[in-house]
Amino acid sequence: MEIYQASMEDLEGVSALFNLYRVFYSQAPDLAAAADYIKERLEKEDSVIYVVKKEGKYLGFTQLYPTYSSISMKRAWILNDLYVDGEARKQGIGEMLIDKAKGLAAETGAVSVSLSTAHDNISAQRLYEKIGFTRDEQFYHFELSI
Repeated sequence: MEIYQASMEDLEGVSALFNLYRVFYSQAPDLAAAADYIKERLEKEDSVIYVVKKEGKYLGFTQLYPTYSSISMKRAWILNDLYVDGEARKQGIGEMLIDKAKGLAAETGAVSVSLSTAHDNISAQRLYEKIGFTRDEQFYHFELSI
């Protein structure tokens, strides 16, 4: 298996995984829109996408967005998306992707990597806690839909 930062050459493979990721979270499949979205992220370089491949097959990806922590006055990263193809699960791919994200945070002097997941995504929660993420009990998450 190889893990690396995605480039425009990976657009098709990453878009297919991104589309499956969105379907996992109850969104209608739309491969064309997924490709447009990923292409824009790669062109604008406003996120960092890591991908895992084995023998030319795309197995998983993660996408991180930069942000800043006003409290610590340092950079932070939001691990917004993480997906491993159903046939490739239980092979340590999710952990590989998170390790890569942790490396990015360390390289950029970030204070943290944060993420959110669905309440019923128990397997992801177990993975995150195993790696060392802690559930935030200090702050509530609010969202205003526009």
